[in-house]
Amino acid sequence: MGNPKAFLEIHRQEAGYRPIHDRIHDFGEVEQTLNTRERKLQASRCMDCGVPFCHWACPLGNKPPEWNEALYKGDWELAYQLLNATNPFPEFTGRICPALCEKACVLNLIEHEPTTNREDECAITEAAFREGYITVHHPQRNGKNVAVIGAGPAGLAAAHDLNLSGYQVTVFEKNEDAGGLLRYGIPNFKLNKAIIDRRIHLLEQEGITFCYGKEITVNDKSKIVNDFDAVVIATGTPTARNLNAPGRELKGVHFALDLLAQQNRVLAGIDIPKEERITAKGKDVLVIGGGDTGSDCIGTAHRQGCKSVTQIEIMPKPVEGPVDPNNPWPNYPRTLKTTSSHEEGCTRRWNINTLEFLGKDGQLTGVKVQEIDWQPNPEGGRPIMVEKGEPEIIKAELVLLAMGFLKPEHPEYPEHVFVCGDAANGASLVVRAMASGKQTAAKVHAFLSKKI
Repeated sequence: MGNPKAFLEIHRQEAGYRPIHDRIHDFGEVEQTLNTRERKLQASRCMDCGVPFCHWACPLGNKPPEWNEALYKGDWELAYQLLNATNPFPEFTGRICPALCEKACVLNLIEHEPTTNREDECAITEAAFREGYITVHHPQRNGKNVAVIGAGPAGLAAAHDLNLSGYQVTVFEKNEDAGGLLRYGIPNFKLNKAIIDRRIHLLEQEGITFCYGKEITVNDKSKIVNDFDAVVIATGTPTARNLNAPGRELKGVHFALDLLAQQNRVLAGIDIPKEERITAKGKDVLVIGGGDTGSDCIGTAHRQGCKSVTQIEIMPKPVEGPVDPNNPWPNYPRTLKTTSSHEEGCTRRWNINTLEFLGKDGQLTGVKVQEIDWQPNPEGGRPIMVEKGEPEIIKAELVLLAMGFLKPEHPEYPEHVFVCGDAANGASLVVRAMASGKQTAAKVHAFLSKKI
């Protein structure tokens, strides 16, 4: 523990965001950085707890007390080594993770000012790339080959660990580039895609082969099942939850990822035909769904030049403030989250049910909604939705459905086929997908080690 009194003398300091009037005109990353001195001071606040709940809360098992101390003492290389020992891609989680570790931090319980683990993690990793602490590994091959289907966070994590264990890894990806949700679901203003490219280039140098534009089906008759010693399925949750209300077929109603993926492709220089282009420019936009994907739609709509944005959620408004009585520390609190996109301007409403999409000549003009309440179910289980008040119409020329994804169903596979990430567990956090990828790599290694 570098400074045993730091948490008493130094307050939590976040890097913050670029000014709103500046950031809404481009897709550059909105989050700023602290200088080296301030970052080391933030790392010094870590108390090196005897029972580190941050370590308990992290799906990857990261050890913030260890790398925060190294950071505070100025040993950036050691800090990265400690961080990378559990996290294969800290440059991703350092930007987009909701930081379960911070909510479980003892300082969050005492002062609601947890250590800035996520920002520290990002700073450590960027310093490691900048200073050349990250080098190319050339593992000794063991003669076995593994196919990974899907180049999202779970697939990349599995490929990374298997490659370092000596397997010849080939990653098959249906899209034109690697990253999965990182590339096609998360906006550039949260994660610059050059960050992904940098890591993929490193993985290629370390011997992983990437095959793009390959949509692979796995069953007993699949060629891939016979060509590889093991197969890892990491295809995520490709099916978005739909809203089959009357008028769903109207032009102007889209899944959230249709907008987000297309915008990221446009920024990558891919030409999208005008008739296929989804844009919020000059439109009143309605986002249905109150989660992070909905928030990403809000930020994207602003940058495309929308007239207004409204976000509705069918569930009740979360508790405001740092404490959630129903989910207390060290668990992640289900409290109201206000993102950088919300700060840019958005009408937010809860307990709103969508009844019908309205239009004229096939084009969306508005959405009929109704306020509802949730009442306890006398038989237990899910609360009962009841109507409240009269239906109303929200004007909208663009609706984005951001209501989550359906968990995939899988047939029974041969014993050397493994499933990981969202494909196995349903839609969740990037950090959980990475953890699942690492766990699956360990299972593959244990399985194939018996056959070597």
